[in-house]
Amino acid sequence: MSQTPKHSADAPVPTSTDVARLAGVSRATVSYVLNNTSAVRISEPTRRRVREAAEELGYVPHAAARSLRAGHSRMVLLPTAHVPVGPLYSRFLNEVQWALRALDYTVVQYGSLGLGADEAARAWAELRPVAVLSLGEIGLTPHGVRVLKRSGAKAVITLGPQRVEGAHALVMDQRAVGSAAAAHLLERGRRAIGVVVPAEPGLDLFSRPRLAGVRKAVSEGGADQPARVEPLTMAYDEESAARLAAAWRGLGLDAVYAYNDEYAQLLMRALQDAGVDVPGECAVVGADDLLLGKLLRPRLSTVHIELPTGREIAELVDRVVRDPDGDVERHDLMAAHAIGRESS
Repeated sequence: MSQTPKHSADAPVPTSTDVARLAGVSRATVSYVLNNTSAVRISEPTRRRVREAAEELGYVPHAAARSLRAGHSRMVLLPTAHVPVGPLYSRFLNEVQWALRALDYTVVQYGSLGLGADEAARAWAELRPVAVLSLGEIGLTPHGVRVLKRSGAKAVITLGPQRVEGAHALVMDQRAVGSAAAAHLLERGRRAIGVVVPAEPGLDLFSRPRLAGVRKAVSEGGADQPARVEPLTMAYDEESAARLAAAWRGLGLDAVYAYNDEYAQLLMRALQDAGVDVPGECAVVGADDLLLGKLLRPRLSTVHIELPTGREIAELVDRVVRDPDGDVERHDLMAAHAIGRESS
């Protein structure tokens, strides 16, 4: 019986010289092909021969050596989210990573849970990334930005509600989401609006400004009968939703903006189980415009959030890496509008 050959752990690590010998080309050609260098014209048959030789030998370029030759790495550090950001933002971040990969960057996710702002910046700097795309969960400081730039980071970009001195800012103002939801409910004649504030730690990065957006829209509503806003703490589990639904009629509310579609679906089901008519007694609005919301009965009203494509963010990173001395940029990324369906 034949057996699959096994490679010894003591076997020598294949080098670019080995690949060049097997492919019948120079080491420089191997480097040009495997590093996707476009400045040198190499025929497609030669490129294919080099790739096949590298695959046969199990050779991969040494990232550290490539960084030394280039003077910088191709690593973009993306601190991992330690809070549930939801399907919409997960899809957006996945698009960003794919687009960066297409531009020949290596995306490294870094678990920063438990680190303070400047401590996190020092930890990120140890990896010598060429760019850092911070999601805003750890609030970078101007000092942290300087630490990263001194370590060789050509681009430090924050993605969140605040801008930081020295960093490029991709501003996602979550207040727009709450404002759109509240404006929709006010237009439907609702005057006592509950706002779900998730009990899960970390989500206040999103929930606080969304609540502020609801309050702002209500204060600017200009209706003859002033509306009131009631924050409602709810965890993302059936028990918490059931407790809130059981107490609903005692709250005197005729509408709820439930943070996002997932919390809205959970609460709407609990309200229905408690005998509260949706939308008769209580209008329900979520956010993110997830497909599942269209499949519910009643169909879920929501706030559609418009985000840039991952390609646009990746191209910004690449542009800043190529011109690190350019002006610090600020981009407002988010727009939001309500979609009224049967639940409101």
